[in-house]
Amino acid sequence: MEEDPALATETSNRRPKRTRVPTRAAENLRENWNEGGELNERASDGINPAYRESSPDDFEEPRPRAKRGRPPAGASGATYQPTGQNLIEVIKGNGKFINQSVKLWVEQYEKDPKSAMVELLTMLFEACGAKYYIKGEFLDEIDVDDVVVALVDLAKRGEVEDYQNSKKKEFKNFRDNLQSFWDTLVRECQHGPLFVPALFDKFMDYIIALSCTPPRVYRQVATIMGLQLVTSFITIAKILGAQRETTRRQLDAEKKKQMEGPRVESLSSRFKETHEKITMLEEMMRKIFTGLFMHRYRDIDPNIRMSCIESLGVWILSYPSLFLQDLYLKYLGWTLNDKSAGVRKASVLALQNIYDVDEYVQTLSLFTERFSNRMIDLADDIDISVAVCAIVLVKQLVRHQLLPDDDLGPLYDLLIDQPAEIRHAIGGLVYDHLIAQKFNTSQSGGGNSSSEIHLSRMLQILREFSSDQILSIYVIDDVWEYMKAMKDWKCIISMLLDENPLIGLTDEDATNLVRLLGASVKKAVGERIVPASDNRKPHYNKAQKEIFENNRRDITIAMLKNYPLLLRKFMADKAKVPPLVEIVLHMNLELYSLKRQEQNFKNILQLMKEAFFKHGEKDAIRSCVKAINFCSTESQGELQDFARSKLKEVEDEIVAKLRSAIKEVTDGGDEYSLLVNLKRLYELQLSRAVPIESLYEDFVKTLHSFRNMDDEVVSFLLLNMKIHLDWSLYFITHGSEIVTEESLSSLVFKRNTLFEQLEYFLDSPPQVEGAVNHGNQLTYRVCTILAEQWFLYRNTNFSSPLERLGYTPDTSILQKFWKLCEQQLIISDETEDEDANKEYIEETNKDAIMIVCAKLIATNAVSEEYLGPAVVSHYVMHGASVVDIVKNLINTLKKTDHDLPRIFLEALKKAHHRLMSIGNDDESLASKNFSDCKELAARLSGTFIGAARNKHILDILKIVKDGIEYAFLDAPKQLSFLDSCVLHFVSKLPTPDVLEIMKDVQKRTENVNTDEDPSGWRPYYSFIDSLREKYAKNDDLQDEKEGTSVRRRGRPRKQRNIQGKRLFDEHSSSEEEDSISTSDHENVRDEEEEEENAPLINSIRSSKLRALKVSREDKGQAKTGDARRAEDY
Repeated sequence: MEEDPALATETSNRRPKRTRVPTRAAENLRENWNEGGELNERASDGINPAYRESSPDDFEEPRPRAKRGRPPAGASGATYQPTGQNLIEVIKGNGKFINQSVKLWVEQYEKDPKSAMVELLTMLFEACGAKYYIKGEFLDEIDVDDVVVALVDLAKRGEVEDYQNSKKKEFKNFRDNLQSFWDTLVRECQHGPLFVPALFDKFMDYIIALSCTPPRVYRQVATIMGLQLVTSFITIAKILGAQRETTRRQLDAEKKKQMEGPRVESLSSRFKETHEKITMLEEMMRKIFTGLFMHRYRDIDPNIRMSCIESLGVWILSYPSLFLQDLYLKYLGWTLNDKSAGVRKASVLALQNIYDVDEYVQTLSLFTERFSNRMIDLADDIDISVAVCAIVLVKQLVRHQLLPDDDLGPLYDLLIDQPAEIRHAIGGLVYDHLIAQKFNTSQSGGGNSSSEIHLSRMLQILREFSSDQILSIYVIDDVWEYMKAMKDWKCIISMLLDENPLIGLTDEDATNLVRLLGASVKKAVGERIVPASDNRKPHYNKAQKEIFENNRRDITIAMLKNYPLLLRKFMADKAKVPPLVEIVLHMNLELYSLKRQEQNFKNILQLMKEAFFKHGEKDAIRSCVKAINFCSTESQGELQDFARSKLKEVEDEIVAKLRSAIKEVTDGGDEYSLLVNLKRLYELQLSRAVPIESLYEDFVKTLHSFRNMDDEVVSFLLLNMKIHLDWSLYFITHGSEIVTEESLSSLVFKRNTLFEQLEYFLDSPPQVEGAVNHGNQLTYRVCTILAEQWFLYRNTNFSSPLERLGYTPDTSILQKFWKLCEQQLIISDETEDEDANKEYIEETNKDAIMIVCAKLIATNAVSEEYLGPAVVSHYVMHGASVVDIVKNLINTLKKTDHDLPRIFLEALKKAHHRLMSIGNDDESLASKNFSDCKELAARLSGTFIGAARNKHILDILKIVKDGIEYAFLDAPKQLSFLDSCVLHFVSKLPTPDVLEIMKDVQKRTENVNTDEDPSGWRPYYSFIDSLREKYAKNDDLQDEKEGTSVRRRGRPRKQRNIQGKRLFDEHSSSEEEDSISTSDHENVRDEEEEEENAPLINSIRSSKLRALKVSREDKGQAKTGDARRAEDY
């Protein structure tokens, strides 16, 4: 909004700009004080000699201490207040008397301006925490610089109280009251003192000068007051602007009647006076902006910077005629690169409010062009709250069509990012831009068709993720809360049943729509479809639970008649059956009785039973089992009886099918029927006990007679035998009936039979042909089943009369078991990833083996002397998940009575033995194993840190001495053990022990000619050199401590003269800067890097997901510019 040229001319012809003696005080002060808080020599010559000696040379701000006392007898400012309080006490109070105090102050100013100004200046200084008084007679003569230097000197001596940052309860409203006071004062003075030349100029000079001083508390409080003054000036300017526009209209109307006259002259005079007042207010705003804001927006204190940016956003919105221009907008753009997340967020929020006003968009075109890329980058900010706000800002830019679609591509990748807040924010952007785009009433043709249009667009998005169900669920979760069509159950069902011939779904779209329906149903009843990072169970209040119940009712009503139709239509499709069948888990089954829909309920159960026997895939079988079990427990009356009878039919039929399949295999037939029905039995037994006593012996005979069966068939035979034993043991230990000798004998016999079959594979492990083979999965199963059974039947689990159930494997069996486990651990991650999409992969991988082995060690189910060191020796060899498992195991062992030093030493020996067994044939493998040895030693020695090192000093010493003994048993062949393993533990010992160890090691070589094999003895000399270096370092440190009279505790101080990071480039911020340079703040940026190597979806070990994950690795927190900073001490 530009000013009328006539007005500008009239303004320029009015009286000359008044000369203010103290107006340059703030500029002089900034020149006098350099950025390190030191007084320039040139400036010190003109300062009152009384302050010359106390000028802060190297200013340090001591801890402030409160100094109470009354003003001196000759000091002005102690005037009458309504409660007997002076101004600062009113501000420090609850704020009730601010209005009355301001009115009394204005009355006093009209009577005695000097005393009133002294009182207000005294309050200003006291608000900064300083007790400083100016006598009224010296008010005009005293220089602002001298006063501010004295105030800084008070801070240097610690005679300042920090009300702004105080934790005391009485000061909690200090900031709000201070802002309220200045706002009330400006409003109260708008009809008089506000436009007195000497009044507010004087206050602004002191505020600007204090905002440029080294003490942080001065800068904080002065910035609060200065920013509030601009905000209050804007309020008055808007009032005057409205008056000016009214006067203009009246004047124009009068001029149409008559060109001259008293009425025209009066209106012209009023218009001119109002315009001059607005101009004066704008001059004061510019003065504070250039003197305070342009320096404090890059202050070292992020809170000051944040206050500046928040205020600027308010000014632009409140007074666009002055502030909505590139001269001021550029500061919001520059602070998008601030190193503080709070400042970046404040800038983004300010821009959100500005872009929310449609009339401003055209004015923002150059700003948008310059900073739009940075806004998009902030959507992936390291701070989640900043990223979410930036995504909302980008959504506004899209709404105004200020961004091309190509620029949004990287943002859509965040749909599958790990932080849920970012995903959901991007989901809102996707919905607004891709799903609800160009949508209006004329296109919709009604509510139902609008849902169909939205769902069709959503299906178009899901086509990009059809190959991976997990990623599809992520996208659905992101958009769900914005898209009402996902909760239009009737519309979704209608599309799936092809009731609208105009909408033809492809098989891919139908699969995605079924997944969408299943996921949306779960969300509607309060269940998570994407696992939370903290794995906590969500808690809902009463109102939310009522909403969920209403949704459950709506879902059930929509599905009453249509559910059987959907099941019948898609029963043959293995991809659609699991999400479709599981919908019943979230329905209110009671409504089938209330709505007289019993027959539909029976049809559902019959269709689920058919689906159970129609499919052989894990997901379909497991979903059918869960659904039938749910119906048999949650339904009521006759419907429950019917569901239970169907479940019994399923059990009987599966037993019959297994007998038939075993007979078929015995007769030389195909094994597929046996495999599929074993899977079905396995899934059924996971949820309930199935009576298969008659089949158990058949399983044993089949395993014994057909050793060449497919490994997957063997795995499920063993699994079903194992789960049957688990249920039998459960009924014995938790059943209400008396345990008979017969039942115990039967269980022991079955257990021993299972062990015999498992031990067969220990002696004759499956042969692995190539990198990927089902034999690996059988080996995984053998290892995990054996370990779980040993854990379950450990001796400590049973007391009389169940003692005979206890079992402990002998050492030979344990060694064979671990050898088989090691064969699976050495399989590469790439090979494991190739099997990632196979069924039950989460039960057959390295993690599963390490977990069961750790359970055996932690519970003393087997002898820890062998298995403990063996497991720990693989600590660092198999990725982050195995590292976490072994780390938790070690922490558990530390809390229990285990011989940890022996376990550690034996683990190191095993790791070193693997290194020695390689020899020199494969240098790359030898180098890797040597690195693994060193990392293992570093990890194990790292468990003895802090207080634990002093507590376990004897254990560390034992590991070191026994390790040295081991290294010299076969010298020089095993000497590399010193350098790779022992050295890390030596570093945890005190200097006297290090010296003793060094002498012991040297003594062992007194009569040995080490020159015969220099390369073999090289580790020895390297070890000795390391000990000497540590001893010398500690000795020097001890000498330094002895020569120091005062011992300083805690961490050493950082050097104070290190060049700190700069926030922005040094640049000119003059009034003439009316455009945004494309090169401003581009070239020099500090990057703060943070690595996060967490996988996209932690629960899935899929190579495809790893390839599609959004890694936040090497992400800069925010690109930070350089500029001059106010140094803070």
